[in-house]
This record gives sequence, C-alpha cells and structure tokens, in this order.
Amino acid sequence: MATNEDQKQTESGRHAEVTAKHPWNIMTTSADEGQFLSMLLKLINAKNTMEIGVYTGYSLLATALALPEDGKILAMDINKENYELGLPVIKKAGVDHKIDFREGPALPVLDELIKDEKNHGSYDFIFVDADKDNYLNYHKRLIDLVKVGGVIGYDNTLWNGSVVAPPDAPLRKYVRYYRDFVLELNKALAVDPRIEICMLPVGDGITICRRIK
Repeated sequence: MATNEDQKQTESGRHAEVTAKHPWNIMTTSADEGQFLSMLLKLINAKNTMEIGVYTGYSLLATALALPEDGKILAMDINKENYELGLPVIKKAGVDHKIDFREGPALPVLDELIKDEKNHGSYDFIFVDADKDNYLNYHKRLIDLVKVGGVIGYDNTLWNGSVVAPPDAPLRKYVRYYRDFVLELNKALAVDPRIEICMLPVGDGITICRRIK
C-alpha cells in the first residue's frame, strides 16, 4: 500500500522527467536539493513562503508538498510557459491551490510588498534561484520581508565551482560572466550582521541565511 511519502516521491519523479526533456534542463533544481528544501521547510514549520525563479517548478513542487494544506507560496518568474510545463504534475499532486504565480520581474513585486508594513517579517521561508546579477538587489528587499528566525535560501552559490577557481581558469562564457555577481553575493552575506549563514555543497551550492535581527 502506497504511503503519502511514496506518492510525493512519485510526483517529484514525474516532474523531473518533464523537466529533463526541456532544452534548458540544466536550470532545474537537483533532486537532492529538492529533498533538502522539503525537509528544511518541515523542520521550521514554514507556512508562508516565496520563490523567485520558478522555471518548470521542481523546487516549487517540493515546497508545496512540504507545506500544510493552508500554506502559501508567492512564486515569481519571467516565463510562464516554463512554469506551465510542470503545472500538470503540480495539479496532480493536489498542491496547486497553495501557489500564487506571478509572471514578470520580481523586483517590482518586492517593492510593492515592502510598501505595506504588514508584509515586513511575514515570510517564513524564501528561495531564490533566478538572475544572479540581481541576487544582491533581492537580498536588500527580502531581508525585510522574511521574519526574524526565518530563512532565505540562495541557490547556485558555488556556481559550477567557479567561485574557488583561479582568475585565469578556463570557464564557459556564461559561468565566467555571472561568477563575479555570485562572489559579490557570497562576500556580502558573510558580513551581513542581520543573518547567520551556512553554505552547503548540495546541488550547485545553496546558502542558507537565517535572519537573526
């Protein structure tokens, strides 16, 4: 007899299959990272969350499955077509009601949220896996929106291992272009007194930031 956890693993597997067929499948969250995020959300009893950068929604599915029935995810991405590729699996898993998807750039949405004081400190968990050149711009806003004791997760903070590569290392063009932005973020997070951090070598590296003040 299949358990609830078996069913969750099945839906995650189906979503991974859908994403694997996409020409940009390198953008997806790894399976081990999806499992880690799911466990983390349960450990912190997250209920109100946000995701910036959705792609086909693999990490979004992991989050939605981990949240309680009345949990909510504000999800933002500039490409709704990619999100809709994975949406049938999300619907089959019965968690689409937890997702408020917004198509378009995230920064204007964040600026609107910040204008209303009731949104400050209202998010339990925020996951960022979007345009690396805006990571610091996101952090400047998200730190006000996540609650004290809440968590922000930044994906790809090892950036193909390039963050520890010598300056003259042979790197693919896009890796080299974004490396400086990732390095800038890593340095800023390390000295931000409002958070404590833990960088994990899961997937392409994820930095967990817990807001402490």
